[in-house]
Amino acid sequence: MSIDTIHEQCGVFGIFNAPDAAHLSYLGLYALQHRGQESAGIAVSDNNKISLHKNMGLVSQVFRHHEILDRLSGMHAIGHNRYSTTGSSNLANAQPVLIDFKAGQLASAHNGNLVNAAELRKEMESDGSIFSSTTDTEVIMHLVARSRRENLDSMILDALSRVKGAYSLLFLTKNVLYGARDPRGVRPLLLGELNGSTILSSETCAFDLIGAKLVREIEPGEMVKIDKRGITSCTIPVFGQTPKPAHCVFEYIYFSRPDSFVFGENVDKVRRRLGKRLALEHPCPDADIIMGIPDSATTAALGFSEESGIQFDIGLIRNHYIGRTFIQPGQTGRDFGVRIKFNPVKGVIRNKKIVIVDDSIVRGTTMKKIVRLLRTAGPREIHLRISSPPIHCPCFLGIDMPTKKELIAAEKSIEDIRAYLSVDSIGYLSIDGMLSVMPQPEEHYCAACFSGSYPIQV
Repeated sequence: MSIDTIHEQCGVFGIFNAPDAAHLSYLGLYALQHRGQESAGIAVSDNNKISLHKNMGLVSQVFRHHEILDRLSGMHAIGHNRYSTTGSSNLANAQPVLIDFKAGQLASAHNGNLVNAAELRKEMESDGSIFSSTTDTEVIMHLVARSRRENLDSMILDALSRVKGAYSLLFLTKNVLYGARDPRGVRPLLLGELNGSTILSSETCAFDLIGAKLVREIEPGEMVKIDKRGITSCTIPVFGQTPKPAHCVFEYIYFSRPDSFVFGENVDKVRRRLGKRLALEHPCPDADIIMGIPDSATTAALGFSEESGIQFDIGLIRNHYIGRTFIQPGQTGRDFGVRIKFNPVKGVIRNKKIVIVDDSIVRGTTMKKIVRLLRTAGPREIHLRISSPPIHCPCFLGIDMPTKKELIAAEKSIEDIRAYLSVDSIGYLSIDGMLSVMPQPEEHYCAACFSGSYPIQV
């Protein structure tokens, strides 16, 4: 996906029974950095108390001094990378959230978005509750603290039975780690193992970095309790009929790293299939090269190349070493931000008919700048192919997606988009084509941003 389009969501990581829990959590969050770059935090338990450190910035910035991790001593930990989907970007909204209440200390980290958070918050505020942040996570923590159930297990389940929306949640007490996934399984959550330690993570790329192995996915509507006796599982109460799975299809299209395994399949394999299907639906037979917008669209571009038989080449180089704060508003040059991020390979592009593959277009502003940048390298023609359908509707389940009026496909026809972007042709993957390459039945996915058919009433 081109920059300044959809923002990454959150990443969560938890580990139980590891002597170096804080350091392993740091590595886990480092692997999940693509899921959020606004803030990072780790809460660690030494079986007596929970210690917490969090701040704004990348994982490497928040924990830049070794003594910070050294102070977080303990065997159990949870960590969080945040990109705001609800609430503003400030330290008060950084996670994990840590409270001390009648059941003792409890820390929590959340990936997702609740559609009834405002309603629950208003109800609790009118009943006297005081909030210090604008996050859904704090709403959940209040529900846990207010529950009249007899033990923490049932208090958490009681709280989760009241929330609606998407969540992959971690809870940490002084000697227990919990993991919970909403009944539709919108966001991923996976269980791993490393030398007797148990791990929970948003993606398996975090397991790979620390040498852990995947055990299984946490099932939709499942809560696991991990303590010294092992792992126990229970089902989160649901009022009415158990909902069907609604895995976010954007995890495959863009969010998850291509080397991760989520929703029962390797992300790389799905993206290649998306690219191959795109080549069938929107071929460009006379093209000289296929190129992807790095990095998230590279795999789909490879699939397009394989199916079409047209050579894949590197036409854009991405600079990975710039910080998000480097590009400031008001800097001269309307394409300055894109020029810092990307540079065209003139020898590859000049006098060529090129096909650019990207995973999605949201506003279209950045893609317009990228096309303008590529034109400076002298291509003969530029043809744009998108490995997902047009985005017509905003997301309410954990993606910081614009309002409908900001979505280019909601405001313009395909031909108008082509003209706006100044490309010679454009082709989007169809919804049916996208769902046909998914590893599970098509009714098990949420594709509301494309179709407007939301799995949860919003």
